[in-house]
Amino acid sequence: MPIEHLVIVGGSSGIGFATARQLLGLGFKVTITGRSMQRLDKAKNSLHGDLRAIALDATDAAGMRAAFADIGPFDHLVLALGSTKGAGEFSTVSLDLVRSGFEEKVFAHFASAQAALPLLRQGGSITFISAVTAHAAMPGTAGIGAANAAVGALVPILAAELKPLRVNGVSPGVIDTPWWDFLAQDQKSSVFADYAAKTPVGRVGQPEDVAQAIVFLIRDSFMTGHTLICDGGIRLGG
Repeated sequence: MPIEHLVIVGGSSGIGFATARQLLGLGFKVTITGRSMQRLDKAKNSLHGDLRAIALDATDAAGMRAAFADIGPFDHLVLALGSTKGAGEFSTVSLDLVRSGFEEKVFAHFASAQAALPLLRQGGSITFISAVTAHAAMPGTAGIGAANAAVGALVPILAAELKPLRVNGVSPGVIDTPWWDFLAQDQKSSVFADYAAKTPVGRVGQPEDVAQAIVFLIRDSFMTGHTLICDGGIRLGG
C-alpha cells in the first residue's frame, strides 16, 4: 500500500505540530508549513520520519499556489491556522481587528484550500480547524466566533461540492498552545484554571487531544461533512 502524504498548513507548533507527530508515527509522509523558518526548523528537529518543512504565508494566495505546485500531488490537507484578532466585548471591539481576524483565519483557510485543490488526490481529504467559539455562547468572542463559524460553514458545503474528496472539520475548545502566548504566564495559569473549572472533564485540552480527532477524520474514509467538537464539554456552559 503506498505511503500517504499529508500537508499541514500551520504545522510548526500547537495542534498542527501534534498532528504531524502522530501521523509521522503512523508512517505518513508529512509536509509542514508556517511563516517562520526558525520555528519550522525547531519543529523539524523535534520530529522523526519522512518530513519536509516549507516557509509560506497563508494570506499570500499567489505564494500559496506556487508552494503547492512545488509540493506536488498529495493525499490530505490539514488547515491549522489561527488568529488572536477580533476578541473583545461586542460594544467596543475594533471592526478593523475583526476584519484582520477574518483575513488571518477565514480567508487564509479558503485560499489554502483553493491552492491545494488541484494537487489533492481522489480519495483524499481536507480538514479545517475552527474553534468552539463558533458553537458556544461565550461573551467577548463575537468577532472570533463569527470567523470560526465561517470556517465551519465551509465543511458541509465543500463536502458536497468537492466529492469524492472528503471534507471535515475539528472545533477545539480551550487548548494549551502558543495561541495563548499573548498572556503573561501567571495570567495564563489563572485563565486556564478558570476554564478548567467550567469544563466537564476538569481540565483544558492539550494539542494531542485535538490531533487525535484530526487523525481519526483523515483515516476513516467513510467520514465527510462532519465537524468534531473537541472541547472537553466547555460549550455545555456548565
